Amino acid sequence: QVQVVESGGGLVQPGGSLRLSCAASGGIFSINVMGWYRQAPGKAREFVATITSGGSTHYADSVKGRFTISRDNVKNTVYLQMNSLKPEDTAVYYCGSGLDYLAYWGQGTQVTVSS
Repeated sequence: QVQVVESGGGLVQPGGSLRLSCAASGGIFSINVMGWYRQAPGKAREFVATITSGGSTHYADSVKGRFTISRDNVKNTVYLQMNSLKPEDTAVYYCGSGLDYLAYWGQGTQVTVSS
């Protein structure tokens, strides 16, 4: 079984930056794709970004040019560098990992963008 743990959330002012981290452990041969979804209050969970072990990335249109996903395959850790943050980026950010899709999820980390 794969365990996923996120860290790095917090409160930031509009225009600021945050870096989220996510470590996956256990069942490492089941990990190829890692990524992030987010859920704002009263809204459905939405896709943010994913990255494969080969480095292929995908981003939601709403974060392109502002967020960068990266990965350390040795540590089974994925990062989400978030720049130029907006109030609408406020959400709980969930990290997922899996072989062909995001099957294993962490508990989430809160990101609040507010002045």
